Amino acid sequence: MQSIRNIAIIAHVDHGKTTLVDKIIHASKIFRENQQFEDLILDNNDLERERGITILSKNVSVRYQDIKINIIDTPGHADFGGEVERVLKMADGVILLVDAFEGPMPQTRFVLGKALELGLTPIVVVNKVDKENCRPDEVQEAVFELMFNLDATEEQLEFHTLYGSAKNNWMGPDWKNPTDSIIPLLDAIVKYIPEPKIEEGSTQMQITSLDYSNFVGRIAIGRVKRGKIIEGQQYSLCKADGSTKRIKVKEVHVFEGLGRNRVTEVQPGDICAITGIEGFDIGDTVADLEKPEPLPRITIDEPTMNMLFTINNSPFFGKEGKFVTSRHLRDRLMKETEKNLALRVEPTDSEDKFLVYGRGILHLSVLIETMRREGYEIQVGQPQVLYKTINGEKHEPIETLVVDVPDTAAGKVIELATQRKGELLVMEPKGDLQHLEFKIPSRGLIGLRNNVLTATQGEAIMNHRFSAYEPFKGVIPGRVNGSLISMEGGACTAYAIDKLQDRGFFFVDPGEELYAGQVIGEHSRDNDIVVNVQKGKQLTNMRASGSDTNTKIAPARKFSLEEAMEYIQKDEYLEVTPKSIRMRKIHLNENERNKAAKMQDA
Repeated sequence: MQSIRNIAIIAHVDHGKTTLVDKIIHASKIFRENQQFEDLILDNNDLERERGITILSKNVSVRYQDIKINIIDTPGHADFGGEVERVLKMADGVILLVDAFEGPMPQTRFVLGKALELGLTPIVVVNKVDKENCRPDEVQEAVFELMFNLDATEEQLEFHTLYGSAKNNWMGPDWKNPTDSIIPLLDAIVKYIPEPKIEEGSTQMQITSLDYSNFVGRIAIGRVKRGKIIEGQQYSLCKADGSTKRIKVKEVHVFEGLGRNRVTEVQPGDICAITGIEGFDIGDTVADLEKPEPLPRITIDEPTMNMLFTINNSPFFGKEGKFVTSRHLRDRLMKETEKNLALRVEPTDSEDKFLVYGRGILHLSVLIETMRREGYEIQVGQPQVLYKTINGEKHEPIETLVVDVPDTAAGKVIELATQRKGELLVMEPKGDLQHLEFKIPSRGLIGLRNNVLTATQGEAIMNHRFSAYEPFKGVIPGRVNGSLISMEGGACTAYAIDKLQDRGFFFVDPGEELYAGQVIGEHSRDNDIVVNVQKGKQLTNMRASGSDTNTKIAPARKFSLEEAMEYIQKDEYLEVTPKSIRMRKIHLNENERNKAAKMQDA
């Protein structure tokens, strides 16, 4: 039987995790000598490259000294925490990668905590020791302290440390004496990471992630815990409700290099992908046909928020995108549910509107951003949390919010959370940080992350988990200012904006093309007003000194996609196209808006 090591790589955003995997792949000679390739091989999605975050975990494998090493690249972002926890179940050890100057950072803490809880063996790699002002020895001590604070076991605290520079392609036990290759890291993996424990018994494989192919449909990925998975054989699929159904495995693939190889059978301890099975969910167990024994289930957080997705029907429709019809939108959303686990799509009474349910703002915004890059034009409504009526009373989703924050900023975080009906349950020191736990309504989380990060200079680590439905907590104050709305279509002028600056601030620059009903700024008061920003200056052939003073305009406020999603009101849509993000009123005509407002009041 072949010897295997399963290892996950943990690191804070931008500490060089994906670069390190690149170098391991090069060291194991997967590419032919003359083959061309890019850097950051694993962040193969544009959105991941730009944001510098890994959103989806990925599997690759390399061979070293006849040992197969399966490497799992994990998302470092707490928002994709569900993804991380599932993926760590496939590993026996972790490589913790830290920057030799910055040391262990907030995001690292969350994923490392999960890995230590699961009993995984850590190897610490202090990266970027070629940087100026780096302090590798202090960073190594900081990692030890962090692990101690996270209640690591004695064995975990005796971790092996390597120093190096992934960019310059070397690793070694001493940072003052650079080696000439990355091989010492591979030696350490072979020596310190345990082989998968092989248990006796009937076949068991838990599905921990999935992929989708246009040719074969959904592909189940997981680690074989016991027994073997053999191509063409029949097994039982153990579902969440305790039922089992008979399935036949069509093809079995193992990870080899950057791709997959088709094999006839997979040995226990290896990670594989199976095609041909229908109707499976994450957490289901592929088990023996005669006596199926399910593994304990992995929980997937249920959606707590929905947004209305509809086709773009603004006056600028079809100018920038190529997929604009309701058929395009429906097909794309249905395709997404095949591989995006926490997402649900429901049709509404209108053919061109769909309710999309997701885990939160970032989860939904990644979908919207991906769609706009593919050439879709869509409009989305204000994010809404999901209410339930239980015993005739309105209940709303409550989440457990965990914030780890430096001592000095704890007060600000408590204040921000309690303003949004958060209830402080736990406040205790956790090593060098204050550990805060709140019960907070899901709708209180909309816009909270930005405020907390601003108040704590980006040092807070926020993580939230759906807890339960509880009685409605009352009104949470939202945006208090009204909108400035464009009166007519056309390009706005600097002259008109200058004259209206005392009314509020603008989101548009002079010369930008607008349409009637577009939200172009924030009013300084709480009501909406319609303004004419297309009006030019009346020109005469008379000149007077002093009357032609230059206009001085405050710069337009620009929103990111997430900020715009959190900003819009109930009666507004966000128009998203491949090139633009615009806010608009649902009813572009002022009379229709007034009529709709009266009907709502009645």
